[in-house]
Amino acid sequence: MSIKILVVDDEPSIVELLKYNLENSGYEIKEAYDGVEALNMVSEERFDLIILDLMLPKIDGIEVCKRLKREDSHIPIIMLTAKSSEADKVLGLNIGADDYITKPFSIKELIARVNALLRRIGETEKQNGGVIINLGNLRVDLERHEVEKNGELLDLTLKEFELLRILLENKGKVLSRNILLDKVWGYDFYGETRTVDVHVRNLRKKIEDDDRNPQYIETVRGVGYRIGLR
Repeated sequence: MSIKILVVDDEPSIVELLKYNLENSGYEIKEAYDGVEALNMVSEERFDLIILDLMLPKIDGIEVCKRLKREDSHIPIIMLTAKSSEADKVLGLNIGADDYITKPFSIKELIARVNALLRRIGETEKQNGGVIINLGNLRVDLERHEVEKNGELLDLTLKEFELLRILLENKGKVLSRNILLDKVWGYDFYGETRTVDVHVRNLRKKIEDDDRNPQYIETVRGVGYRIGLR
């Protein structure tokens, strides 16, 4: 079965460029040109990945991303936008986007990021055969991609789950931000370690009783993060 990607952008030239190159890379491509059309398509069929423009007619990409993540927190989303400030990138990551690429972009880089994101998902599913990890009041099911806190299911994004998994698999070890970028994102993220900090902060808000005084994910100043139950 082919991997299906939805490209959402209101610029036909961008859509055609992505469709042509992604189809040549072996992917099945569907396109949408506004936020309403994108949401309707996702409600009718399953996609393995979504490339989503930020500035869209009818419903903007921010709201589309929020709604998609509410419906299926594991669906991978690459945000594609002309906005390149750090604040815009942080906003995209905060609402659940798994990656962020600014226009103008290199088509080779975008395809590399698509390949890497899909590869990481496949590796996670293949390697996590039925393993359950318990940590304090957390129960992490690696096969189902589920995390429970005090018996209640948490709504983690794909990248938040993968970040937690990597830290758990290296419990007690300090992992630098660059190592986490490589292990979770699967490619060189151009040193944007801010991405890791944003995801750690979001993850802490979900798994910690007090994210300002975390007991699970510890910050090792000047180095990175580690899992350690205190």
